[in-house]
Amino acid sequence: MEERTIRTFPVQQGQGGIRIDKYLGLCQEEFSRSYLQKLIADNAVRMDGKVVAAKEKTKEGAVITVEVPKPEPLEVLPENIPLDILYEDSDIIVVNKGKNMVVHPAAGHEGGTMVNALLYHCRELSGINGVLRPGIVHRIDRNTTGVLVACKNDRAHHILAEQLKVHSITRKYEAIVHGNLKEEEGTVNAPIGRHPVDRKKMAVNNKNGKEAVTHYRLLKNLSHGLAHIECRLETGRTHQIRVHMASIHHPLLGDDVYGMASDAKYHLEGQVLHARVLGFLHPATGEYMEFSAPLPEYFKELLEKYR
Repeated sequence: MEERTIRTFPVQQGQGGIRIDKYLGLCQEEFSRSYLQKLIADNAVRMDGKVVAAKEKTKEGAVITVEVPKPEPLEVLPENIPLDILYEDSDIIVVNKGKNMVVHPAAGHEGGTMVNALLYHCRELSGINGVLRPGIVHRIDRNTTGVLVACKNDRAHHILAEQLKVHSITRKYEAIVHGNLKEEEGTVNAPIGRHPVDRKKMAVNNKNGKEAVTHYRLLKNLSHGLAHIECRLETGRTHQIRVHMASIHHPLLGDDVYGMASDAKYHLEGQVLHARVLGFLHPATGEYMEFSAPLPEYFKELLEKYR
């Protein structure tokens, strides 16, 4: 019989009437909504002991159980890709991800990913996220550079995923955006979900979005109507900084999804965004650790050019 782990999610007061896949997505950040929907289709999700349908909604006071199958044997191949390692021990590895590198395999990116590189270097990674995303607790976009942590075992993965869930991880990014900022700092508090028309994009979505909060701070207004900013994530939704800054009319320079058509003249490889600082409690020692990755050369050259 296939080995499975049972996860339990009680429906809290005031949280009835929510689609079960959406509710489970709100309760945890380990599993994507598409993976949860697959589990529902496989009859692995129950509410008060009864198998649920895809569109079924939560009932206040009910208990939802999810049978998570044991990860399949890993099929992603290790690849000898150099890694810029900032820190490593028996539980975690922290790396500085370069430009144009996908974090985990997906359609169109079956190889050459961070996961392929990590498997070659580490041999063993946590299996919570299945065969395509071993070790991956959080992602950064292909053209975003900077600090990323991966886990070598399931215990470490669970502990870091819980810190993500309660928003206790420090995540600071630097970006160059369009438009000089008048204010020194600000906060964008706007839910993010799938774009209602273009399902490949994310958008501020007040109806079906998840809570998303980005705090931004002006580092320096630049020439040519640009600004150098720092963004601190309180939550970590897909494309959060890119969507939030575009929503307040300061899209990221070079962003080919949410940015400006005129960015073509800059000849950039995607958005100018760098995950500079990542801090968390170590999953084994409980000690707070913080890691920083220097700005990549292309970013520093842009700052010098438009200062």
